[in-house]
Amino acid sequence: MPPIMATEPPAGALLPASVWRASQLGQAGVDTLPTGYRALDAELPGAGWPAGMLTELIAREPGIGELRLLVPLLRQLSRERRVTILLAPPLIPYAPALADFGIDPEFLIVIQAPNAADRLWAVEQTLRSASFGALLAWIPQDRCRPEHLRRMQSAARGASGPVFLFRELPAQFQASPAPLRLLLLPRPQQRLSVQILKRRGPVLARPIAVDLPRPPTAIRLRPSPAVEADANDGLPQHEAGSPAPREPSRHEASRREPVRTH
Repeated sequence: MPPIMATEPPAGALLPASVWRASQLGQAGVDTLPTGYRALDAELPGAGWPAGMLTELIAREPGIGELRLLVPLLRQLSRERRVTILLAPPLIPYAPALADFGIDPEFLIVIQAPNAADRLWAVEQTLRSASFGALLAWIPQDRCRPEHLRRMQSAARGASGPVFLFRELPAQFQASPAPLRLLLLPRPQQRLSVQILKRRGPVLARPIAVDLPRPPTAIRLRPSPAVEADANDGLPQHEAGSPAPREPSRHEASRREPVRTH
């Protein structure tokens, strides 16, 4: 009996939605939301952040720009009046800064869960609800066991929005059921290097450089007193320097509250 040889389907043959060619990005059956970065969209299956599946964002430490990477997505969800849930973030988001980016803090819910077991439970309960726009979860490294990740990926399949899991740097060398895994590294000039570790498609060797969004009211550093004195030399008193700082108004002071937590 001659051996059975596996043959590759013809180039024009249609494949099931769950199957893709190794040389192409898996596009079929993927609901996505644009990332806000053309270079990144061009390299992601479905050209955006996938919904109904787990996306891992791996970084050395919090605060390198991983949250600003998601600003375009959070702004879009805020405009659509869809709620984003932040589960156990290491740093409390600053409401005025979010407002400067066009994100309404009213549509952000921060859930504090000191116990790692409570975080895992909260992730599964949130994923069972179809009322959220996106879920951002921080889980300790020692609690991200393969069985936990498989349960989260299974629960994420029924979600209508993106699900992000923030992990520490050693996770890049560990296997994961998450279909999309990104390694984030800080770069000068408020840029972020995005290395795609895993995707439904061919391997991408080169990282993607992303310009992080900057708030319209970014803090500007004033020159040193000596430089400012030289620049103001010879000017009338009312034209020299900038106006004296004023106390914030009552309305402005009320905006300095963090987003609501639970």
